[in-house]
Amino acid sequence: MNWFNTIAILVVAYLLVWLQATFNDVRHLIGVQVDLLPSLMVYAALSCGVLSLTLICVCAGLWLDSLSANPLGVSLLPLFLIGLFIQRHREFILRDQAYAQMVIGFVASAVAPFLTVVLLLNLDERPLIGWFSIWQWLVMSVAGALMTPAWFRVFDLIGHTLNYRAWGETSFRADREIKRGRQ
Repeated sequence: MNWFNTIAILVVAYLLVWLQATFNDVRHLIGVQVDLLPSLMVYAALSCGVLSLTLICVCAGLWLDSLSANPLGVSLLPLFLIGLFIQRHREFILRDQAYAQMVIGFVASAVAPFLTVVLLLNLDERPLIGWFSIWQWLVMSVAGALMTPAWFRVFDLIGHTLNYRAWGETSFRADREIKRGRQ
């Protein structure tokens, strides 16, 4: 388990939730409050273990719910189910292919709001659902699909910049001559 990667994802999740709650210009422009946490969960599920994934889901879900109109904890289950499903099937996923990242990001960003609405309806809440919700759902899914490959690039850049790279020692030297046969 790489704790540096987990801490980096937690910091980015915190900043992402804060930016989503603070800057409303995008929401006023296109009429959609874009949630990029499901696309971040795709990266976390393909890069971390179950313990780190659980920590990221709990922290990010509680941060999101504390700054939104959702009841506290309602975002935990959709994020965790998405992350756990992807993490359990990651050996079948082409992690390095941008197309596969976009498809998984699209599906994750479409499933998260759906599961959240289902949970809200089961909690006897009354979310605002109408024809405009289809537009919001589509924009959130496309934004998540476009952002998922970006998370892979950003965290690869962070890892190469800040992470310690071990020096591979070998006993072989390029200038050494190997004599074979009888001497």
